[in-house]
Amino acid sequence: MPARRPAVTRLADTVAGELEKRILEGSLKPGDLLPSERDLAVELGVSRPSLREAIQKLVAKGLLSTHHGSGTHVTDRLEAHFVDPWQDMLNGHPLLHQDLLEFRQMLESQAAYLAAERALDVDIQRLDAVYAALETTFASNDLQACIDQDVLFHQVIAEAAHNVLIGHLSASLMRVIHGHISGSLAHLHAQPQRWEQLQSQHHAIWQAVREHRPEAAARAARSHIEFVRQSMEDSARQEERRLSAMRRLGTLAPVSV
Repeated sequence: MPARRPAVTRLADTVAGELEKRILEGSLKPGDLLPSERDLAVELGVSRPSLREAIQKLVAKGLLSTHHGSGTHVTDRLEAHFVDPWQDMLNGHPLLHQDLLEFRQMLESQAAYLAAERALDVDIQRLDAVYAALETTFASNDLQACIDQDVLFHQVIAEAAHNVLIGHLSASLMRVIHGHISGSLAHLHAQPQRWEQLQSQHHAIWQAVREHRPEAAARAARSHIEFVRQSMEDSARQEERRLSAMRRLGTLAPVSV
């Protein structure tokens, strides 16, 4: 029998694989705009027709979207199918909050462990910059900036773990619980002593990761999420007391049936 010829990899497939890798590793994030066709073709060292074909392959996979006049963007396909149903379920089933926090504790402690073990110098430089920004925002009264920077800090650690699933699961989880993070931080922001505790916890995680101490990083991350869990419980109890007091005063409208 004649020998089979080895499969020839087409240039467009190679380019598509390179762009797909960047999406997987988080170099290209949901919402990111790709460079112009000319610039990206030069960067990748390929012709524009090959680049166009590669982009269309990823558009067909749902990883990119192209619109005339607005360029080519990275979609949120890798996250949306996880995020959308869980956000709906959370609204209808409050008991899921505890399960999500358990999952977050497991995920973030492992991410911190791996980040401390695997982070490269460039990862540490990025983490240092994000932590410095976190300290600056936490010293301000801009609560929304604090929330955004807090989420970014944890995501940078997840990406420094150099595990693509951890990176994407972390980003998805943060989107699912963003509202609960906002509520928790708002509750803590009103209590200076606990706000300082939160800052100390971030410092402990940052320091353990940058000093490459995996066990310490994992412990710090677990303690941080336990603190968040307790704070959310305290906030829920406080809200229930407030509602109870308002009911006694007759200031709450009756529930319509």
